[in-house]
Amino acid sequence: MAESVFLLVHHRGKIDENTSEGVTFSSKKQIGVFINPSTSLDDLRNSILQKLGKCGKRLVKQMFFRIPISLRQGYVKFGKYEMLGDDDIRVIFHSHARFPDLGAMELFAKMADVEGSSGGSAPNPPTIGVDGASSAIPIRHDVTAHVSSPSFAADLAVHAEDRDCMGDVRTFGELAAAIREGPVLDGATTFMEVRDGDPAAEAIGDDDSDSEPPVIGDESDDEDDTRPVAPSQGQTSSQTQQYPPHFSTLDLEAMNQPAFPGRQVSSIHRDEHGMHGAEEFEVGQRFQSKEEAVLMVKNYNIRRGVQYKVFESDQLKYHGKCVQFGNGCNWLIRVTMRQRKGYWEVRKYNGPHTCLATELSTDHRQLDYHVICASILSLVMADAAISVKVLQNAVSTTYGFKPSYRKVWMAKQKAIAQIYGDWEESYNIIPRWIIEVQMYMPGSIAVLRTSPVRSGNAVDESRVFFHRLFWTFPPCVEAFKHCKPLISIDGTHLYGKYGGTLLMAIAQDGNSNILPVAFGLVEGENTESWKFFLTHLRQHVTPQPGILVISDRHNAIKAALVAEDGGWLPPAAYRAYCARHIAANFALNFKSKDARKILVNAAYAKSEQEHQYYMEILRSEDPAMVEWCSRIGLGLWTQYRDGGRRYGHMTTNISECINAVLKGTRNLPVGSLVKSTYGRLAELFVRKGKEAEMQLGARQEFSQMLMRAIEKNKQASRNMRVELYDRGNTEFVVDEIAPTGGRIALTACRVSLSARTCDCGYFQALHYPCRHVLAACSYCRLDWRTYVDDVYRLTTIFNVYKMGFSPPMADDLLPLYEGPQVIPDPGMMRATVGRPRTTRIRNSMDEPEPDRTKRCGMCRVPGHTRRQCPLRAGASGHHEGSNA
Repeated sequence: MAESVFLLVHHRGKIDENTSEGVTFSSKKQIGVFINPSTSLDDLRNSILQKLGKCGKRLVKQMFFRIPISLRQGYVKFGKYEMLGDDDIRVIFHSHARFPDLGAMELFAKMADVEGSSGGSAPNPPTIGVDGASSAIPIRHDVTAHVSSPSFAADLAVHAEDRDCMGDVRTFGELAAAIREGPVLDGATTFMEVRDGDPAAEAIGDDDSDSEPPVIGDESDDEDDTRPVAPSQGQTSSQTQQYPPHFSTLDLEAMNQPAFPGRQVSSIHRDEHGMHGAEEFEVGQRFQSKEEAVLMVKNYNIRRGVQYKVFESDQLKYHGKCVQFGNGCNWLIRVTMRQRKGYWEVRKYNGPHTCLATELSTDHRQLDYHVICASILSLVMADAAISVKVLQNAVSTTYGFKPSYRKVWMAKQKAIAQIYGDWEESYNIIPRWIIEVQMYMPGSIAVLRTSPVRSGNAVDESRVFFHRLFWTFPPCVEAFKHCKPLISIDGTHLYGKYGGTLLMAIAQDGNSNILPVAFGLVEGENTESWKFFLTHLRQHVTPQPGILVISDRHNAIKAALVAEDGGWLPPAAYRAYCARHIAANFALNFKSKDARKILVNAAYAKSEQEHQYYMEILRSEDPAMVEWCSRIGLGLWTQYRDGGRRYGHMTTNISECINAVLKGTRNLPVGSLVKSTYGRLAELFVRKGKEAEMQLGARQEFSQMLMRAIEKNKQASRNMRVELYDRGNTEFVVDEIAPTGGRIALTACRVSLSARTCDCGYFQALHYPCRHVLAACSYCRLDWRTYVDDVYRLTTIFNVYKMGFSPPMADDLLPLYEGPQVIPDPGMMRATVGRPRTTRIRNSMDEPEPDRTKRCGMCRVPGHTRRQCPLRAGASGHHEGSNA
């Protein structure tokens, strides 16, 4: 380690984080300071003050240093870290030793005046985090307590409490060496840019506010500044996202918890009641940003049931008055920006309100979707699939007002954008993701289709519309080779800001575990989109001959499957209908619920006799029902005529797949949706692979599902009488002494072990011994294991999940996408006015009663509407008069 290191100290300037070098420090004047390994943090502060000649007059409030965090193709990217202890001095020495050719180490010192000091060196107060600080470091968790100096320097002590927010725990030298040698991989699923911003504050927004660049300035030499500004909570990033680890757990207590726990909270305005607006403002109260100040003002008025009007709002000031100002209430507030200080401050305040709420309403004008977004951010982060009605009730419980469905829906979309990235920008993430996934997971298939953007008669070469996307991964392709030879296909609507349909192909292993093997994002379910998806599915994932495709009766799917160039015609592939969709279509034509249940039983029947039994019941109720079923074709919707290709699976399992594997993904921006499939499948392969490996280690031979079925069949086989009809021990007649299992009790069943058939239909339909086969095997002392399909063996199930996924690489180590910008098609955006259009198929039950009396939505009195309510009109007239 060097004996001393020269530091170039910037003390009047700014920190710019959006440069080609990552973070840069700039100032008009700099000073030089030497430090040695024994220098403490207080010694460094005093050295800076002595160089400036400001001892006793100024103090060093904060210090930041920058060190290299990545090196690619000769370009160095720096990250910024705050100096919080003496260990940070050692980090600087170690970084200088590892990168001696990068010149002097740079430091940024944020200064402040000393209040009431007459001389001597003033002690330095505890440092407070500065908004806007960012660094590109690998992390393991989706939240970070504080972006402090890196604790991965060589031989620095790592405490247990630091591991949660530290990220990569390798030494700095190991990290630098890894950067030189190749990709830096971490245990986390991705590399994430950590930014000390407040998603709650960013979610508020203000129609009149302008966005500010992420630059920290220090121009406070002429004014006092000793009161610390509260740091914002949390971080967001629209670049690379680290998603919440789960989507299925809903924690309603999160409504009253900060979005990012573990951060420091100032007592100035984030006390027990301050965040909810329950306490009065005071002159001199400070806020980190305008968005935070606006949120506090809105919360204050919402909780009191009164309203105010904004008279001035721009980049420097925010001025609001009560709607009854001058008419019995003098409430006003003025918040201005202290440019030299970098915070917002209450400069004038007349309060509290002396008026009363005069309007009877279930909503509040200031309870806009910006405020709601900040309120529900924690709930959306815990579960992106949470329904709007649940959020509506949560907001109503919090504020006492029930906002409209549309307003809460917009707030949810903004919250999702805050957590997972911008809706529009997410489309442009896809081309870069395709490059990435094909690098760290070779063999991945991703086919992107775009359409041109036209400006008048010319084509815009710099932009293209997103049209369709098909993608799959090598572990999925390899897994299908060991699954049951059938595939379920279906589509589900996207629930975000932009419409579209997610197409999926789902396989099943020998333990009845569902496994998505291919995905597609298309504009909707039409012939061209299904043909696009099925063509690539056949080409890349399911080239095996004789597989079965289970789907609904959508005409677009039918047209795509019967296309001569699609490769899905018999005998290369066979088609079957989902029993759930058949029953739903049946219910549209016939309203009998009992008949619908009979139809489902007929579809699941495994023998012709059982099927005919249920069809006769339908015929006795209405012959038209049987005619409707006959037009479909028995081989498409019944199990006993499928040739054993279904393996007992009668539905597409789309609901189970969404709930078990892809929970919440339909609510995300498309870029996050596509990325989440990789992480979800990686977790699924690890979990199911470990389960199969443990069962193999316990010397088990077959899946648990099969063993449960065999045990049940063994119990039933005890009431059988067996007669042998050939000397090869293959042909039997098994009589049931008492009815056991099944819906129809047969007097006798013929069993052929050589042909693997039984009159009950279970043997050929499920491909493992039924109760009659087990009775025959027991009679001749044959091993029933011989007649189990290999797909149920644990060795086959283990091979399904044998191939794993590779960890993603850091964005800095991957090539950039240099093609045209991919943007969403404006025609796919959901309606911006009114409640989002429902995809529900309406029937007679949804028709309103013809003579139903309309009632006011406000006072519930019949004879007028909400807009014509006399209570509302009187209140509105009073307000208009007071504002005149």
